[in-house]
Amino acid sequence: MWREIAPHDRVEVEVDGYKVVTYVFGSGDETVFCLNGGPGLPCDYLREAHSCLIDEGYRVVAFDQLGTGASDRPTDKSLWKIERYVEETETIRRTLNLGKVHMLGHSWGGWLAIDYALKYKDNLKTLILEDTVGDMPHLVSELGRLRNALGSETVCMMQKHEAQGTLDHPEYLAAITILNYRHVCRLPEWPAPVRRSLDDWNMGPYVTMQGPNEFLYTGNLKDWNRIPDLPGLDLPVLITVGEHDELTPACAMRMRDALPNSELCVLRNSSHMPFYENPEAYYGVLTDFLSRHKAS
Repeated sequence: MWREIAPHDRVEVEVDGYKVVTYVFGSGDETVFCLNGGPGLPCDYLREAHSCLIDEGYRVVAFDQLGTGASDRPTDKSLWKIERYVEETETIRRTLNLGKVHMLGHSWGGWLAIDYALKYKDNLKTLILEDTVGDMPHLVSELGRLRNALGSETVCMMQKHEAQGTLDHPEYLAAITILNYRHVCRLPEWPAPVRRSLDDWNMGPYVTMQGPNEFLYTGNLKDWNRIPDLPGLDLPVLITVGEHDELTPACAMRMRDALPNSELCVLRNSSHMPFYENPEAYYGVLTDFLSRHKAS
């Protein structure tokens, strides 16, 4: 269960001349390597939700991706590419001598985990894809469905502001706020680690790679689709998704159907943050999967 963050070691790793800050919890023989969402978010919200796995005997590793948190924050837009983040992830794994890991990717971290696995599958024991997708165009169609639930008049208003570029208008922001509370985190008060990450969001990587908000994809990942490649990933895969998730159960099912050795769990009473919204169910599923795939 999630609790206040456990004591950790902070390690600075050099990646292509930049400082990337990494956090290591515990000293277990098996490592859960966490890739957080964003892009552009510090890892606070994910590392604090998963540091409790040290109680199950795991070492937990998370890092502030380049451009976020305590890591360096260059402004060169050419750095904001998923291919570069894959190599950053591998540099950290190799530098810290983590060996084969259980890779856990949440949201954008799931896209990163998929691309990492497609290139470095032999470095993984398992792959855990949380509240994520394998097909961005399909996600965009699902987000349209969620937006439509606000009603035709509201959708027309949103489209007007998107066409005009007035995304900071109060009525547009109000619609996005409603969607966030329906499909990102359904708790009336968002947990402190989530707030800390959001308050330190670097919009440079986010806008370049994804778009201006969670429900409008215009960045360099808008056409990203790895579903045709997923049958080649034959390692054990756990897919979790909240029943109200912005990255919907239909998106999760598309990954499940393409991955030959996968299992899918839809978590009730939660959206994009099941580890905070429904922790009892979430941690039960996660720890069961990990225990079944521990090294003998």
